[in-house]
Amino acid sequence: MALIQPDPTFYPSAREAMTAPREELAYVALLATTGDDRPDGLATIDLSTGAIADVHDMSVPGDELHHFGWNVCSAALCPYAPHPHVERRYLVLPGLRSSRIYIFDVKDDPRRPKLVKTIEPETIFEKTGYSRPHTVHCGTDAIYVSALGNVDGDAPGGVFTLDHDTFEPKGRWEIDRGPQRLHYDFWWHLGHDTMISSEWGTPNQIEPGPSLELLVGRQYGHRLHVWDLVKRRHLQEIDLGDEHQMALELRPAHDPTKTYGFVNTVINVEDLSANIFTWYLENGVWKARKTITIPAEPADPDLLPEPLKQFGAVPPLVSDISLTLDDRILLVSAWGTGELKAYDVSDPFAPRETGSVRIGGIARRDGHPAAPGRALNGGPQMVEASRDGRRVYFTNSLYRSWDDVFYPDGISSWMAKVDIADDGSIALDPGFFVDFASDGRRAHQVRLQGGDSSSDSYCFP
Repeated sequence: MALIQPDPTFYPSAREAMTAPREELAYVALLATTGDDRPDGLATIDLSTGAIADVHDMSVPGDELHHFGWNVCSAALCPYAPHPHVERRYLVLPGLRSSRIYIFDVKDDPRRPKLVKTIEPETIFEKTGYSRPHTVHCGTDAIYVSALGNVDGDAPGGVFTLDHDTFEPKGRWEIDRGPQRLHYDFWWHLGHDTMISSEWGTPNQIEPGPSLELLVGRQYGHRLHVWDLVKRRHLQEIDLGDEHQMALELRPAHDPTKTYGFVNTVINVEDLSANIFTWYLENGVWKARKTITIPAEPADPDLLPEPLKQFGAVPPLVSDISLTLDDRILLVSAWGTGELKAYDVSDPFAPRETGSVRIGGIARRDGHPAAPGRALNGGPQMVEASRDGRRVYFTNSLYRSWDDVFYPDGISSWMAKVDIADDGSIALDPGFFVDFASDGRRAHQVRLQGGDSSSDSYCFP
């Protein structure tokens, strides 16, 4: 009789996941530069050589692929909703502009993912009332997908779920959303039956590109929302301050006994800084405290795009963060200044900077050792750490209409890697540089074969 065992990429705890084999492949979303003449793509990168092993084009142009994820992950081992015999087999890719979702099978040939299902926008509209799917997380009972708005591109945005087996939309997740209207990311504390969500803006606010009027009017998101994960009800709102515009990526502690996490805000409208907040549970109440501030950098106005000339400075524009599985190192990507920073957050209320590398940037255009003499644009943007916390991969495109405002000469896309030392310092790998210039599309989200630091959640410490 055959013995059925869980997927070998599933681990009950983040501590055990850190012992996993080294990743061999990365999957990277490629965004077409105009959106109407060529479809987006899914690239497979051989991480031992930095070579592009395969590119699969989507069916039609205009998707704007965003934060894709796995169908299932280590959350399948949670004791209250176990699915131990499912496989980490499918990648779920949402189209942020098209509201289309693609399902790719990587089991038979991981180097060449195979498109097996497409969920058309009309199906999502009808079954959920939402549009613009943005982020995919594998939960204990379903595939969870964030959506930025309703079918008309206005508020509210929220979360809907897909069936684990059929990938059919099950419906809107929220039962009682309380005051929540804007939406962006979501994550959870499984040991405490709590979900946290963040805010960017409605599709109609963000799709035309960044708006100085909306920024000055403090109309982008600046709140966190706390939810009862089981009852699907809004519990609490945490206002980070309306000067802190665009509360984006959520990175909770991986240890399920810990009740804290980190969120980045893109820009402070009073001084152009970017900030990191630590959220935490204290005496039954969820709170947030600003723990990192990254200031804007003075720059020659002649080197700046039109919206920034009047300020004579480059805002960091922190657009992504990644937390290693041991909850020790927080990676922070400053897309505007072209800097990737590392912080020791062993004490989540007193982060200590341990390292920094420079590449790209609005004004600096720092190069890479593998491409000497070449000025690079874009900057560290989507960032993903390996399960053992030793390697960090990052790409340089944010969102097409926002790319074009801050880098009007057009982003020539690349993917780079840093190594993390024992003391938390980071250094560019001089031999790893994936150049997408010949393809012409822009690299965005990165997923690592077998899982990475932001793909899985765990129910055991």
